[in-house]
Amino acid sequence: MKYLNLGHKRSIKFKMVTWLIIVNVIVSTVGIILFNVSHKFLDYFALKPNNILNGQYLWTLVTHIFFHGGFLHSLVNMVALFSLGRLCEMIIGKKRFFWFYLIAGVFAGLVSVLFSGFLGMGVFEKVFGGADLYMVGASGAIFGVAGLFVILLPRLKFTIIFLPFFSLPAYIMVPLVLVLTWVVTLTQGLNIGNVAHLGGFIAGIGYGYYLKLKYRQKVKMIQRYFR
Repeated sequence: MKYLNLGHKRSIKFKMVTWLIIVNVIVSTVGIILFNVSHKFLDYFALKPNNILNGQYLWTLVTHIFFHGGFLHSLVNMVALFSLGRLCEMIIGKKRFFWFYLIAGVFAGLVSVLFSGFLGMGVFEKVFGGADLYMVGASGAIFGVAGLFVILLPRLKFTIIFLPFFSLPAYIMVPLVLVLTWVVTLTQGLNIGNVAHLGGFIAGIGYGYYLKLKYRQKVKMIQRYFR
């Protein structure tokens, strides 16, 4: 594995995580401006399960990863992406990080589309989301990065952005956040894409196992830095 090490020199060029944040800001800004012009533009940026199931606006499986519903939504996700993405990119490399991030985000969107499209009816809409609800945000891809750390660096300490003085190892914190977010969503009626989070997490777990099995010695080497 070409990039799996912590010893390579840092480039003075922008990191991939920086470029991803820039693209997020640009797409979100353009999308919100167009949405204020006409609500019809939402179909061109946001992921709507019924659109995908009907073979329409298929590119939104990608664009929804970079589009956010407001400043706070974007800020929280970009802080999380910056915090986790820098280390992930350092470990697996720039190109590998880009493709993993993108595929995890698309996979998270597909999982959400399938669950909400086929199961999100009646009372289950609160659990899986509705087929006519729009989904936006990078959190599915970000949970993919978090899932990768659960396998590669299970003892890496994770901190919740709203609780900066509280941290737990990745293998505890990431599943805990998934469960607690789902519980809060159901009890408080919040509009959060929990299925997308789960889909991204599964993608990260899967890729993490692939790397761990294929590059055992290199994974053990980086794990020694995070005991």
